[in-house]
Amino acid sequence: MRTWRFITILIASLSMAMAFCHLLEMPTRMSFDGRLWLTTQALYRLFGPPLGAIIEGGAVMTTIILSFLVRQRRPAFWWTLIGTVSIVVAHVIWWMFINPVNAEVSTWAPDAIPADWMRYRSQWEYTHAARAVLQIIGLSALVISVLVETPREFLRKRTI
Repeated sequence: MRTWRFITILIASLSMAMAFCHLLEMPTRMSFDGRLWLTTQALYRLFGPPLGAIIEGGAVMTTIILSFLVRQRRPAFWWTLIGTVSIVVAHVIWWMFINPVNAEVSTWAPDAIPADWMRYRSQWEYTHAARAVLQIIGLSALVISVLVETPREFLRKRTI
């Protein structure tokens, strides 16, 4: 159980890290003109297949499995379930709102950006921000699920 929790938290952390990067970049990227915004999309190649896809899919799979493994352990189960739901919803949101933008933007040329490009940029950036919040909640809940099972006596002995 400890090993599975470690793997789950590690993969969820990597997934959240990618989402958090998008969140931190968002204010600057929202000020870019269309050509620069499109050009900088190339920075995210490793966020997609195969590496990013393995991390994202791994976070979804490991959290679902962890929820099943801790189903008899209250209150750890509820915190794990909150983490799982947050991460799964973040993943579903990517498929519903970001992937279609990625598909559309991949057809654009820097010298032929459509007039409504800002709509695509807003959808892409704000959806990534929402995903970051969901993944922060998810990772936090997973960590809390471990902490609620840590005996208080152990924690008191370890404090300075």
